[in-house]
Amino acid sequence: MDRIQPPLVDTTACFCRVDAGLKTVAGAKRYVPGTKLCLQPSIKPSIHPTRQKPTRRERNRSQSPLLPGLPDDLAIACLIRVPRVEHYKLRLVCKRWYRLLSGNFFYSLRKNLGISEEWIYIMKRDRDGRISWHAFDPTYQIWQPLPPVPSEYSQALGFGSAVLSGCHLYLFGGKDPIKGSMRRVIFYNARTNKWHRAPDMLRRRHFFGSCVINNCLYVAGGENEGVHRSLRSAEVFDPNKNRWSFISDMSTAMVPFIGVVYEGKWFLKGLGSHRQVLSEVYQPETDSWYPVYDGMVAGWRNPSASLNGRLYAVECKDGCKIRVYDEKTDSWSKHIDSKMHLGNSKALEAAALLPLNGKLCIIRNNMSISLVDVSNSDESRGGSGEHLWENIAGKGQFRTLVANFLLNLAGRNRPKSHIVHCQVLQT
Repeated sequence: MDRIQPPLVDTTACFCRVDAGLKTVAGAKRYVPGTKLCLQPSIKPSIHPTRQKPTRRERNRSQSPLLPGLPDDLAIACLIRVPRVEHYKLRLVCKRWYRLLSGNFFYSLRKNLGISEEWIYIMKRDRDGRISWHAFDPTYQIWQPLPPVPSEYSQALGFGSAVLSGCHLYLFGGKDPIKGSMRRVIFYNARTNKWHRAPDMLRRRHFFGSCVINNCLYVAGGENEGVHRSLRSAEVFDPNKNRWSFISDMSTAMVPFIGVVYEGKWFLKGLGSHRQVLSEVYQPETDSWYPVYDGMVAGWRNPSASLNGRLYAVECKDGCKIRVYDEKTDSWSKHIDSKMHLGNSKALEAAALLPLNGKLCIIRNNMSISLVDVSNSDESRGGSGEHLWENIAGKGQFRTLVANFLLNLAGRNRPKSHIVHCQVLQT
């Protein structure tokens, strides 16, 4: 007599199904896993019908619009024009707005339309040795709150900082007061306002040099606690591959104290193993290092920056005078002077020189900021360049030279902290 086969029933709608992992269990004799044979056909499968996953188009139809009365495309065109300072409020409106402002699509549109904004991110070391950081909106001149720096970098020394993809701020390497040199890498996403982990470096190092070329992060030299304190090794991080790889070693071991990318090459200047001053340049195309002793390196000072194919460095301690490298004469013969010098105190010392919205940005330890319109510097080569400078008070305040001198004598102008790193992020 032929065996009667039970009807085929979708297992998702059958009450008698059991865990697919149970192959031989007494209580599972009524059902054979891996098949669609229901041994209790009297139970109607329509009691629990199978749910079909809605398509993306159906989900969009069921969702409420981003802005009532407008199609989503037009609503997005309106939202991307909201100033960046208000974006944290937009995320609180609803889940759809939160997801929109947490993705890359929203900020890619802002960048493609040329309406993305650049903010200054400043990391300071307080008097107690802890790292704090601040974000400054140069358009509205407002300081913005930020999530705390992760604990592994709250007291680290000699760590590096760089920006990849315009909106990712990386912290890497450094020396933990307890654990010593680190390979750790973390990054802050300005679009989501959150910190994330990244692959560790290949070597432990601190007080090293770093730069970004073609959206790749390069690291070279520095120190560690091993037998050979000064390092020659160098490595590069490619965010597209999400991994580190070694590049050619430097000619000699070095602890860099100044570095800049100029004409596609990475220039480094630092101290060798015998405390002698060394200078080297790296060419990514040929993956090679070689010493350099030209006039550019001889007159090179920190901080420095390159903008629109030209190299700039501060001339005086307070950063109120900028020197420009002239490639034709191989000298730093050109200057841009504000004619307003602040003094030589530690609080007024220029800590960073950065490109910001097509201008040069000078940031001092007291958080005061100056902008220099170097694009028009050639027009005033023979005259005064005072009109090219713009002062932003920030958290610090500008005082006259006499006022600063009197405060120094009174001992009330001692810096409570100093700037460690400054970067510009775009969203």
